[in-house]
Amino acid sequence: MELENIKPDIVHDATGTYCPIPITELAKVMKKAEKGQIIELLADDEGAVQDVPAWCETTGNEFLGYKEEDGIYIFYVRKTQD
Repeated sequence: MELENIKPDIVHDATGTYCPIPITELAKVMKKAEKGQIIELLADDEGAVQDVPAWCETTGNEFLGYKEEDGIYIFYVRKTQD
């Protein structure tokens, strides 16, 4: 799936926060999301580049990829677990 074609259901801005806050914020958003929804997470913490895919692997949610624009990392995650 091309990242440019992804239409997120939920956008969450975690910029200005540092590890572990982007992941804890993602976890909170995931609890509210419905199965199958796509979350777009914005973060400027470079550590999130490794943390988000690792979190997805640990939780069983689907990491769709990320892109970087002007120092902001934009992650896409599909909720696959209830």
